[in-house]
Amino acid sequence: MKISETRIKEVFIITPDVFTDDRGYFFESFRKKLFIESGLNYDFVQDNISKSKKGTIRGLHYQVGEFAQGKLCQVVYGKVLDAAVDIRFGSPTFGKHVITELSDENHEMLWIPPGFAHGFSVLSDEAVFHYKCTNYYSKDHERSILFSDKTLNIDWNVNKPLVSAKDLESKPLKDIEKDFVY
Repeated sequence: MKISETRIKEVFIITPDVFTDDRGYFFESFRKKLFIESGLNYDFVQDNISKSKKGTIRGLHYQVGEFAQGKLCQVVYGKVLDAAVDIRFGSPTFGKHVITELSDENHEMLWIPPGFAHGFSVLSDEAVFHYKCTNYYSKDHERSILFSDKTLNIDWNVNKPLVSAKDLESKPLKDIEKDFVY
């Protein structure tokens, strides 16, 4: 397993060692010891799975306070563009994002620590998205940023996005609370 830095030093791309043969493939999607050795000493307490159609955009979501979450994201089936936006006020990368393609072909994962908003767009006909969370879901602590906020300049690679009513009502980055300070 290889853990690679991105342009935002706290966000990592994880590439597993994939073993293939005529039956298919095998890989470890998580090995706690390797994460700890890489400085990513987090406990995961909840796994989530979503299935979405092509053109869907989910996000940009995050949780605050005692329910802030880190997420280890991967695609079990299909292909997505996965994005992490730094929302830590005072950070040199505040408002910047990392975006990467995750798929059932490249098997890569994206580690997104607390203090980042997360979203993805579906590029394949459908996608099954899996993510491990370091904290439990809490409706009272969930927040979101408008996926189409022009200041973020995220190219979701989707022409006619399918977006939930809740996500369409999200705030632009400039209006979020200072829940995370660098």
